[in-house]
This record gives sequence, structure tokens and C-alpha cells, in this order.
Amino acid sequence: MFYKKLGVDNTQIAVWTSLLYLPWVIKMFWGPIVDTYSTKRTWILYTQLAMFCCLGFVAFCLQLPNFFFISLTALTVGAFISATYDIATDGFYLLALTPEQQAFFVGIRSLFYRMAVIFGSGLLVVLAGQLEGYLKNIPLSWTLAIGFSAVVLAILSLFHRFSLPLPDSDQPRQLQATDKIPFWTIISSYFAQEKILVILAFILLYRFGEAMLVKFASLFLLDKPEAGGLGLSTSEVGLVYGTFGVISLIAGGILGGLVIAKYGLKKCLFPMALALNLPDVFYVYMAYTKPSISLVYPLVSLEQFGYGFGFTAFSVYLMYVSQGEYKTSHFAISTGIMALGMMLPGIVSGYLQPLLGYPLFFSLVCLLTIPGMIVLFFIPLKAEAQKRAIAH
Repeated sequence: MFYKKLGVDNTQIAVWTSLLYLPWVIKMFWGPIVDTYSTKRTWILYTQLAMFCCLGFVAFCLQLPNFFFISLTALTVGAFISATYDIATDGFYLLALTPEQQAFFVGIRSLFYRMAVIFGSGLLVVLAGQLEGYLKNIPLSWTLAIGFSAVVLAILSLFHRFSLPLPDSDQPRQLQATDKIPFWTIISSYFAQEKILVILAFILLYRFGEAMLVKFASLFLLDKPEAGGLGLSTSEVGLVYGTFGVISLIAGGILGGLVIAKYGLKKCLFPMALALNLPDVFYVYMAYTKPSISLVYPLVSLEQFGYGFGFTAFSVYLMYVSQGEYKTSHFAISTGIMALGMMLPGIVSGYLQPLLGYPLFFSLVCLLTIPGMIVLFFIPLKAEAQKRAIAH
């Protein structure tokens, strides 16, 4: 959003911001380091502090003439920090809570994650939009908005230093001088699973179409009508996509969890895949008809609701394939492959959208949802492991 408002073209935005997924793709390689050295609590505190520094630098960069690549470099560093933070928080969650507490808090954990998304893609965007109107200075408006997010992280780091629990199980592993971190044991045990190629295909393809759409959804809403977009203001996009859209996504995720808990993952996978992918057609409709904003609100909200509902099945399946002695590292591998499934389509979309225009691009997105829905019929899913995944 802020790159678009600062005049960067769609291809550069899509390609370069898609590459920011790379740390999540390869975080499996330093996941064992987080597992072994220091405590998860320490990793959490220092990565929050590091992200404060990183976002503060991004805010400063926006005032420079060559802001794009300087800020992109800072965001790349921030992506590595954030991926490390993900590993630490996933591990801390598993260590600080009993299995019963994990099951109880999973919905609350998801809710707070989504609230963070509302803060980033909703509140901050609306704030920047309001500042644009007041200050008449777009770079300064986004500097203040991103600087505000940096300050929030500094406060959280300080707050967590005193409030985070100190579980006895959160201890660094005691390695002897001759011991080595079992990188290849961890990785090979993951890739030795039954039907691993089908599992990999599923993780990469399940959200292929959505990965292309999400890269351009907000840009489409923001682009001028002569460029094929809807021409909404910054604040309107913050409300439509970043606030009401994310609230709908949360509601879909909660309902998805309840449905899976009642009927089981195997029965729900295909219907939930349809719920994820079919609403993409709303963007085809909007690209061709340019509806009024009163219709854009429900269409975007319905698409996001379907995304949240369908993504729940995907999340549960990632837990299903992340079991055993190294489940923290295995989950990091699964989410890394998931990030690759977001990064590659995002890069491709950066070249296709300017070539095709929004109507044909969104039509292609709908067609590219089909392979992911086909491969889900071939993935392994045993009842006992399925119950364990749902419990998590």
C-alpha cells in the first residue's frame, strides 16, 4: 500500500514484496538453532526489539530520494527477524502450555494474530490516509504511520520482559562439545513421510490462486479507474480490505475451526477448498463492472470470509504433517514450504497483471485454483493423527 502511494509501479511492488516471503521459506535451516540455543522467551524479546529498530529505519527511509531499495533492504532484514520470531513463538506456545491449554487457547491465539493484521492492514492504513488528507504530504504520512508501529513493538518488548511466563521446560538444550545440531535428521525425517510428494504439491498448490489475488487485491482497490482499478482512497481501502475484510476473515476462521471439530478434517477439506477459491470470482465481477463502494464492502468481506474458512483446513493439515520428536522444526518446514507457495505465485503475478489487465488477470486467478483442489483428493490423512492435529 505505501509503495503504491509513493509511486512505485505494480510489477516492482508484486515481485519485490513477494521475495520478502523468502525468510519463511528457508527458516527451516535455522529453526534448530532457535530450538537449541538460549530460551524461546529470550528470542521473543530480542526479535521484538530488533523489529522496532528495523521499522524505525523503514519509516526514516521514506524521506529519502532512493527510498525504495533502502527500505526494501530494511524490510528484508525485518523479514528474517520476523521469521525467527515465528519459530520462537510457536515453540514457546508448545512449551509454556499443556496440550489441554494449547487446545483451549488456539482460538484466542488466532484471534490476536488476526487483530495484529487488522492493526497493520487496517488501522495503520486508515491512519496514513487521514494524515495524507491533513498534512498533504504522502511520504511524511507513511513515515508517521510506520514509525507508530515501531513504537508499539518497543512497548511490547518492554511489557513482555516483565509479563511473559518463565516455564521450566523453556530451556536451551545442553549440547556436549562433540554434539551437533541434528539438521539433516530433522529435515530428512520430515521428507521421509508417506506420500511426501503429494503433501508438498498440496501445500504449494492449495492457495496458488489466492496467493496471486492477495498480492493485487488492495492495489486493484487503490488503482485509478483509468488503470483498471476502483479508485478508492487510502482510508477507504484500509476500511474495506484491512478492517472489514480482516474481521470477515477472522469470522470465517472461527467457523472453520468449529466445523472441522464437529465433522473432521477429511470430510471438510473439499468444501472448505471451494469456500476458499470460489469467491475469487467476485474480483472478476468488480474488475469488469466497477461497482459502487457500497457493493465493494460486502463482496470483499465475503471473499475474505471464504478465505478464512478455507484456510482453517490448510492450517490443521500443516499440524497433521508436523508430528513427532521435532514437531517445532517440522512445523517450521511446513510453514516454510507454505511461504514458498505464496512467494512464487506473487512473483509471477507481478509480471502477469500489467500484461493482462485486472479483468483477465482475476479470471486467470480463478482457473489457477483448480490444481490445488484436485491434489487434495490424493493426500494422506489418517484418523488418529487427524484428531491430534485438530486438538492442536
